Amino acid sequence: MKDKTDTTITGRITRALADRIISGDIPAGTKLRQDHLAEEFGASHVPVREAFRRLEAQGLAISEPRRGVRVARFDIAEIREVAEMRASLEVLALRHAAPHLTSSILDQADAINRTGENAPDVRAWEDANKAFHRIILEPCNMPRLMATIDDLHAASARYLFSGFRTEWEASTDSDHRAILAALRSNQIDVAAATLARHVKWLGSQPGDIPRRRPKLVAHQN
Repeated sequence: MKDKTDTTITGRITRALADRIISGDIPAGTKLRQDHLAEEFGASHVPVREAFRRLEAQGLAISEPRRGVRVARFDIAEIREVAEMRASLEVLALRHAAPHLTSSILDQADAINRTGENAPDVRAWEDANKAFHRIILEPCNMPRLMATIDDLHAASARYLFSGFRTEWEASTDSDHRAILAALRSNQIDVAAATLARHVKWLGSQPGDIPRRRPKLVAHQN
């Protein structure tokens, strides 16, 4: 996935479709029709096909022989894999970012976290959640790593949205607070261990996708 600053037509189409898929506006199994989308965005088929490839890379779409491109369905094994990958890659990014995390950056991360804790709905919370993870990881200065993390985050965000669309209860995110406290005291190993456990929470949920949203207390994505 390209960085959010990608202003090309392909980037615009990819972001729009990803948002619709993640929020559930386009349900799993829905066929993505190239002609319709090209018309909607006033584009040729080329950027639409490229957007489809990016959505596949994010795990949001799947190309099937003779059936075209469809919105990917959920697979609990895949969700667990995404959580494991995110945990490993985000810890790698955090260890490289840690030497560059200034007090100003950590203050911004704290403000973002408080915004999430007071979010009025799940979309506002997810925006803050993603921003929190990105602001403490981006100073790693590893753009390919961050692009992969962004793709994985999109896949896990879709899982969360699917279960949390009908109910909402914001609460304190103790993991985010603990990560910030450890970073401020230069306890990088503690921050990394907390981050890994925090991200793995998503893949540890057994059975079907939850239909109610758990409180954001200690183990939230």
